[in-house]
Amino acid sequence: MIRNSLFSIFFFVGIIVISIIFLPTLLLPRKITLLGGKLMGHWAGFCLRVFLSVKISIKGKENIIGDQKFFIAASHQSMFETFYLQTVFNSPVFILKKELLRIPIFGWYLRKIGSISINRNKVSRDNLGFFEDILRTVNSSDRPLIIFPQGTRVLPEERPSFKKGASRIYQELNIACQPVAINSGYVWPKNGKKNSHKTITVSILTPINAGMDKENFLQILENKIYNELNLLG
Repeated sequence: MIRNSLFSIFFFVGIIVISIIFLPTLLLPRKITLLGGKLMGHWAGFCLRVFLSVKISIKGKENIIGDQKFFIAASHQSMFETFYLQTVFNSPVFILKKELLRIPIFGWYLRKIGSISINRNKVSRDNLGFFEDILRTVNSSDRPLIIFPQGTRVLPEERPSFKKGASRIYQELNIACQPVAINSGYVWPKNGKKNSHKTITVSILTPINAGMDKENFLQILENKIYNELNLLG
C-alpha cells in the first residue's frame, strides 16, 4: 500500500507540475507543447521504476514504420499507454472522448496538440465530420494517429472483439497500420491497486499494409494483438 500511495502522489503531482510549467506553451507553436506530453510519458516510466520497481521493455523497435504514413492500433489495459507511447512514437494524435476536452487546463492541452474528439454515445453533427478531421490531420502532419480498437480499458484476461471503427479508419486513411500489444494491466490495472516488481512489455508488431479488405484487416489486427498478449502473459 505504501508503494501504491507514493506512486500515486508523485505521479499525479508531477503531471500537475508539468502541466503548469508548460501552460505558456499554449500560446507557442504546437511542437513545443508536444514536448510536455513526452515529458509526462517519461515521468510515468520514472515513477513506475522508482516506486513500484517495474521494468519497461520495448520489443520490436525494428518494426516501427519509418518511410510512410501509418496509424497505430494498440491494446488498452491502463493509463500507462496513453502517456508512455508518446515517448516511443512521434507524439501520436489521439482520438478521445469529447468530454475530456472540457477538463480545465488538461482539455486545453488536448485541443492544442490536435487531439480528435468524438461523442461515442450518439450520432451528432460533430461526429459526421469525424473522418474528415482524421484525414485532414493525417495528411497535414507527420505524426501518426493512435487508436485503441478495444474501445476502452479492459482487464488483462479480457478479449473483447475489436470495434468496427478501427476497420473504417483503416479503409478511409488507406495507410499502413502499426499494431502494438501492451500488457500494462498486470501492473497498472483499470481498477484496484498497482502491482510492483513486474515488467510492462510494449510489443511493436509487424505492420499491416494498406489495401486490404476492411473486415479481413480487423480480424488480422485482432489476432495479431491477442496472440501477442497471450504470449506476454
